Amino acid sequence: MRKIIKIIFISLVFLSCQSESDKNLDQQADWASRKSEIINFNDYIQGKTYLPVYSHIYHIHEHQTFDLTITISIRNVSMTDSVYILKADYYNTVGTNVRQYLKYPVFLKPLETVEIIIEDRDMEGGSGANFIFDWAVENDKNPPLFESVMISPYEQEGLAFMTRGVRIFE
Repeated sequence: MRKIIKIIFISLVFLSCQSESDKNLDQQADWASRKSEIINFNDYIQGKTYLPVYSHIYHIHEHQTFDLTITISIRNVSMTDSVYILKADYYNTVGTNVRQYLKYPVFLKPLETVEIIIEDRDMEGGSGANFIFDWAVENDKNPPLFESVMISPYEQEGLAFMTRGVRIFE
């Protein structure tokens, strides 16, 4: 009888964890609710950030890989000013634009964070994938922060690492 109770308890814990993770999938950025009323950003300081990401990495040799789930974190580090994200483009290993996440400029309120999730089954990016973000701010004291966390929880092995974006100038 105790074994049956333990099995039921473990099953309930597992199912409750699974439903929580399903809820988290709905927490990706709702771009429509963030649409900026500002169209012309000529009076703003504009910047561009490069963020490296990896949809897989090689393990042991080039024919064995770990597929990775990528979480892109876009953070407004200002305590007073909004940040405007003008573009969020995803490029693959050979530099081809495979996805554009924004159709219009969006804003992040002070200290707000939004995320882009790329599932481990999505192999379009490859081992040398990257994002280019165009952004605008009213002052250059606190430009936005772009980070990515890649994870791969396979069986007993787990892998996690992160990258940080760098501002680029053209």
